[in-house]
Amino acid sequence: MKDLIILAADKSMEHVLKGVLGRPDSLEIRPVSFDIFVHPERDPGCARSGVGFLNGPALSASYRYGLLVFDYEGCGRERISPLELEENLNAEFALSSWKDRAQAIGLVPELESWVWRESRHLEDVVGWKTRPPGLYRWPRTNGWLEEGKTKPDRPKEAFEAVLRQTRKRRSASLYLRLAGKVSLAECNDRAFQNLTRALQNWFRATD
Repeated sequence: MKDLIILAADKSMEHVLKGVLGRPDSLEIRPVSFDIFVHPERDPGCARSGVGFLNGPALSASYRYGLLVFDYEGCGRERISPLELEENLNAEFALSSWKDRAQAIGLVPELESWVWRESRHLEDVVGWKTRPPGLYRWPRTNGWLEEGKTKPDRPKEAFEAVLRQTRKRRSASLYLRLAGKVSLAECNDRAFQNLTRALQNWFRATD
């Protein structure tokens, strides 16, 4: 039996989660054995049928815990709040063969909200390290980041704009490099903190 199964919405999310789980010391958990599957219908598929995808004795008996991870924006269920959507999906898990061993996590608005933070590693990965006026000033001077805010309101579009400037291709491997380098302790995103708490509750490192 493996520790964890994750159903993710796309390849970029899959690689971020691989990178994060590859750093158990930073998460303050023990090393975890895991598999990640990508839903063929991406975010809408995860939000509509992700619990059903993971349900059933073949999976719930083969893994100790499960995670359902997707972007809230574009999931097709935005008529309810992110918190309510997560609560509904977790209630579905409670009635399934998983009971309390699985959790849904909706990223608001999307995965790239985890990326934006002041980090030399982010500058290195996107190829911005020596470019003026600096990665964290450029979004402000080009309308992507408002004064007083630490993250763009449109994190995915802002990240893609940065990659166009550096002529970097947006790829799953790029997200894997980011997840393997940037500080996990400094990420104050609600969804990331929920992920961290779940992993720590399930796989707390022992002395």
